[in-house]
Amino acid sequence: MTTTSTNPTADCTDWRTIRRHRITAVFGTVAANVAVWAVAVPVLGADLSVRTGSGTIEVRPDAVAVVTMLAGLLGWTLLGLLRRTRRPARTWTWIACAVLLVSLLGPLGAVTAGGVATLLTMHLVAGAGLIPTLARTARR
Repeated sequence: MTTTSTNPTADCTDWRTIRRHRITAVFGTVAANVAVWAVAVPVLGADLSVRTGSGTIEVRPDAVAVVTMLAGLLGWTLLGLLRRTRRPARTWTWIACAVLLVSLLGPLGAVTAGGVATLLTMHLVAGAGLIPTLARTARR
């Protein structure tokens, strides 16, 4: 005879650990992208001007932080929506990689080659920080 018991405290601790890892992934990725900006713009002199329909805008560190945070929180939300699927981590990883590939088109609107390189780097840093870390926290 096999008996299984669920320990509510263990489940709560497990969820707290998962949440802590996800928060660390999001904030760590935000910090990494702001660090890329801090090295590229003031130190290396990269011009992060991006063409828009009405002119150009300058990519500032607050915008980098907000957009990276939103990407992380949207990824977290999608992972939550996929948690009851058969393979949530695998499904999430495929979707996140597809979104990352599409997002790499955005930096091509930068005015200078240095801006394109810096923005591509930021997108790749976000993907490298969020995709594997959030996927590791997926559970059925």
